[in-house]
This record gives sequence, C-alpha cells and structure tokens, in this order.
Amino acid sequence: MINILLIDDEPLARSILAEYLESYPSIVIAEECNDGFEGAKAILQHDPDLIFLDVQMPKINGFEMLELFDKPPAVIFTTAFDEFAIRAFEQHAVDYLLKPITKVRFNKAISKFLDQQQIQTEKENTQKLLNNLHSPQNRLERVVVKTGSKIKIIPVYNIIYLSADDDYVQIHTNEGRFLKNKTMAYFEQELDPAIFIRIHRSFIVTIDAIVKLEPLEKDSHIVILNNGDKVPVSKTGYVKLKEVLGI
Repeated sequence: MINILLIDDEPLARSILAEYLESYPSIVIAEECNDGFEGAKAILQHDPDLIFLDVQMPKINGFEMLELFDKPPAVIFTTAFDEFAIRAFEQHAVDYLLKPITKVRFNKAISKFLDQQQIQTEKENTQKLLNNLHSPQNRLERVVVKTGSKIKIIPVYNIIYLSADDDYVQIHTNEGRFLKNKTMAYFEQELDPAIFIRIHRSFIVTIDAIVKLEPLEKDSHIVILNNGDKVPVSKTGYVKLKEVLGI
C-alpha cells in the first residue's frame, strides 16, 4: 500500500483529489491537512510515500513547510501559482497540477509517480527544487524553522546575525538561536543587501545591529553587535563594511 497526505486549505480541492484517488485501490489517504502546520506534523507521524501539496496556504506556504525537513517527501503540487514556480517544477521534474484539476491530468501525475523507478528520483527532485527556487523579485521576509515538535516563524527584522554550522545555518535572535537547513550562500542571495551584509564566509550580520568595529590583530577586525556577541570580519568583509558604514 502507498500512504499519501492531502495538504490543502481548500476542502473542495481535497475532496476532488480524494474522489480521483478512489480509482487507485493501492493508495491510502493517511490524513487530510488544512495547512502547513498540520501537514508538517502529519509528515512526521505518517512518513508518507507521497504528498499532494498546495503552494499558497495561510500561516506557512507549501515551500516553507517542505524546508522544515532534511529529506522532504515526494510531492505533487496542487497550485494556481505563477509561471516562475511552474518553470522550476518543470526543470526539476517535480510534478504539479494546476487548479482546477482535471481527472486526465491527475491520472498522468499518478502514473508518473507509480513508476517505481521514479519514486526516489521524485524525492531527490523535491530537494533540488527547494535548493533552486529563487525569485529575484522578492526578498526573504521571514524564515520558518522547526524547534522540536514546534514550528516557529522568524521575521527577518528579528535576526541579529547568521552563522554557518556545518550543513546548517544558525539564526541568532534576541529569543535565541535556531537552526535552518540552508546555506550561507542562500541567505546572502535572498536577504536584502540594504539590511544585511556578509562580513565573513561564516557570518552575515544585520547592519543596524553593529555597535562597534574594532581591530583584533594585525589586519584583522571584529564587530560587536547589539546583543554583545563578537563576530570576526574577513579582509573582504572589512572592505565592504567600510563602504557600508562610510568609514
């Protein structure tokens, strides 16, 4: 049997998918979820083979929910999303269904997934999609992280600085530190350069959080931030800092 989840804030959309799935006796709906919070909990509970996921949902969107998992499940997106996202889906062979969903298009998506050679590829492509889904028009406004069994939304204006931590990035705020399974390069690209600056290969800081820039040793410097933390500055970072700070 194949366990799946339906994650969509529209009951009608879920009911249509459930009706279409009646033609596939080998597929069992483990749970229906109204939003990304319920979806994240259900993924942890059921470890599904496949999820049908709406992109645009309240609280957290579909992409933010998937980013909470180191190894996200295989996904068929159900969406009325923009052309940029559709190009990304196509590029990485992650299937998607545009609403309103027809039975013919639904059957095509299911047939693709049921090809056993494709199942692992689909999971890998979900991760590739998340790694490459960047929109140059939109700057990152918040970061969604998982802390134990809870999900926390961090507005970027609450971030003091970010630091590299192996395959993760630590997000430092006045409420504590939080891990995100992303790269420093991702945050450097997605955060507003008028607000954040990368001062070291392992550190990105909020410009307004800088209290002092001090010499440390010959040709090296540190910045002292408004929470008292001291962060090293590389030579390249020092040049950028001087320009930004006008010194």
